[in-house]
Amino acid sequence: MTELSVEPIEREAIHEFDDDRFTRERVCVVTGAASGIGRALALAAAVNGLTVLATDVDEDGLAETHSHAARLEVGDAVEPFVADLTDDDDLESIAVAARDLGDVTFLANVAGLQHVAPLESFPLEAYDRLQRVMVRAPFVLSRHCWPNLEATDGCVGNMASVHGHYVTSGKVAYNVAKFAVRGLTQSIAAEGDGAVRSFSVSTGYVKTPLVTDQIPETAAQRGLEVDEVVEDVMLGQARTDDMMTPLEVAHQFLFGFSDLGAHLNGGDLLLDDGMTLTYD
Repeated sequence: MTELSVEPIEREAIHEFDDDRFTRERVCVVTGAASGIGRALALAAAVNGLTVLATDVDEDGLAETHSHAARLEVGDAVEPFVADLTDDDDLESIAVAARDLGDVTFLANVAGLQHVAPLESFPLEAYDRLQRVMVRAPFVLSRHCWPNLEATDGCVGNMASVHGHYVTSGKVAYNVAKFAVRGLTQSIAAEGDGAVRSFSVSTGYVKTPLVTDQIPETAAQRGLEVDEVVEDVMLGQARTDDMMTPLEVAHQFLFGFSDLGAHLNGGDLLLDDGMTLTYD
């Protein structure tokens, strides 16, 4: 079976971008920072010189993220902030807390949820929660941070997915959300008018709790063994035998935020190992 565990991030594994705007005076807001891609991005952004507001509803997970940051000697650059992305007051408080830290320049909407069920029986509560966390919250946070992003020539990076390009069964809420995220990304680019950039990152399956936790559900729904879900469903169409790591995805966000991504505006970085664009 494909190895699903990921070793703790070491400082030497983090790519450091040569960018004059990656300074402690500038703030990068990262949602979903308690684990997976969000945690990796919070750590990588801090190592790259930014001040990070690391937010998540999972207080214990955020404490672990901060502990990792301290181990990498950037604990002072990562500010944990517990917030619920389905709560409008909490969304506003994230923007206020970020402004208190410095010049809000980068917003990374990474937080994600998953629920696997057939469309005809998909729970409405689960559907609504996925939309609030992965579509509405990124819009509201962009709205709250907009004046600061305009003032700093800022950038919004959104976590999309191969499921924002094509869909798989049993994930209707996730599919809809990821297509919507790409629409939000393009809307930000249109209205940013060059002062605020945006981009999205679309990956295949990444070694995160969000992915590994859904394997048993997918196996049960499709009548497969767990190994078969990984090898045939998750990696079956990709031209690879391994998943991306959270840090590899974090590097794509930092590329988009950096001056190397200066002409990336409204675009989607598709890193899917050929999953959506090739076939046997």
